[in-house]
Amino acid sequence: MGERGNADQIAYWNADAGEVWAVFQQHLDAQLEPHGLKAIEALAPRAGERIVDVGCGAGQTSLALAQAIGSKGTIVGCDISQPLLAMARRRAADAGLDNVSFIEADVQTHIFSPSIFDAVFSRFGVMFFADPPLAFVNVRRGLRPGGRLAFVCWRAPAENMFMTLPYEAARAHLPPAPEFAPAAHGPFAFAEPDQVRQILVTAGFRNIELVPFDERIGGGNLEQTLAVSLEVGLLGRALREHPERRELVVDHVREALRSHVDVDGNARLGSASWIVTARN
Repeated sequence: MGERGNADQIAYWNADAGEVWAVFQQHLDAQLEPHGLKAIEALAPRAGERIVDVGCGAGQTSLALAQAIGSKGTIVGCDISQPLLAMARRRAADAGLDNVSFIEADVQTHIFSPSIFDAVFSRFGVMFFADPPLAFVNVRRGLRPGGRLAFVCWRAPAENMFMTLPYEAARAHLPPAPEFAPAAHGPFAFAEPDQVRQILVTAGFRNIELVPFDERIGGGNLEQTLAVSLEVGLLGRALREHPERRELVVDHVREALRSHVDVDGNARLGSASWIVTARN
C-alpha cells in the first residue's frame, strides 16, 4: 500500500496539482508564508548549518533558509514535483543564491548519507507520506545525533476556514465527498497531535513539542482569491473531478469570500497549524 500511495502522490504533484501550484505560486507563497516563517523561527537556523527542506515546493522556504544560514551553510530542497522544482531552481538562480540546491526525491525512500544534516525542515510537506513512520525513520538517518526537526502541518479542517469555506459554499452543487479520515495521507493527516507524537516517537525522535499557531491568511483581492479557491485545495480538487460543476459554484464561492475582504481589499480567512519540533 505504501508504494502505491507514493506513486499516486508523485503522479498527482507532477500533473494537475504541480502545474496549478506553479501558476498560482505568488498567491500561495503569500498565503502560506506566515506559517513557514513561524516554523523557521522554531527551527532557529544557524550560520553554516546544513539543512534539508522536505517538500520544498517552489522553493520559498528553501531560499529563506539559505539566507538565514549564510554562504558557508547548505540547503537541500527535496520535492516530488518537477514543475515546482523547476520554479525553485529558477528562483534560486534569480536570487543569486549558490548555497541552495534542489533534488527530485521521495523522502520516504530516498537514500540520504548518514548524519549529514544539522536540521530537517518542512512547510506543509510531511502530511502526504504513505507510511509516515517509515518516512521519518528515513529522514532521521540523514540527521546528525542531536540534530533538530521542525515542521508545520495543518490542524483539523474545521479550524481552517481558508480551505473549508470555498468548499462549503459550493457543497450543494457538488457530489457528496468522502469524510475526512485523520489517518489518511493528505493535507490534514497530521491534525491529531497524539498521532503526530506517536509517529515521531516510533521514528526515534525525542523532545517532541507541538505549538498551535493561528493566523488570518490571504494572498490577494477577492477575485484573485476566488481564482485560487477554484483551482487549489478541497474545492479545487473537487472541481478537477467534476469540471462541469464549475460555473454552478463560482458566484456562491465569491459571495462567501466577500465578507472576509479586509480594509486593504485583501481576502483573509482563518488558518490553524501545528508548529512541531523534535530532536534526533
